[in-house]
Amino acid sequence: MTPHQKIFAVFVSLAIFVVIITLVQNRKLRAEYSWLWLLTGFVVFVLVVWYDLLVKLTTLIGAVAPTTTLFIFSIIFLVFVSLHFAIKISQLSDQLKNLAQKISLLEASIDHSSIKVKN
Repeated sequence: MTPHQKIFAVFVSLAIFVVIITLVQNRKLRAEYSWLWLLTGFVVFVLVVWYDLLVKLTTLIGAVAPTTTLFIFSIIFLVFVSLHFAIKISQLSDQLKNLAQKISLLEASIDHSSIKVKN
């Protein structure tokens, strides 16, 4: 890895930290999700600083170039993030359906009660 690539990668990892912390401070990102992105920035930083680890990982998985290793792990990471958000969306859809059903039952109960009061 050339020094220019290392400087760029360190800059990117530090930018990830700053953006995540700013988003959490402005309450645009919940703290429960921030650890994942902070961990991502930390892993990028570690792999840049400890380049031999990236080379060993590349040898371990049988990839040709270290950039391929980064690309493969990035795709795996994005698949897991997508899976996590798909699970969250499914849970929220179920909660929304249950809330709509409860509201309908409450409205029906209120209508039934108001009819009894009128009579």
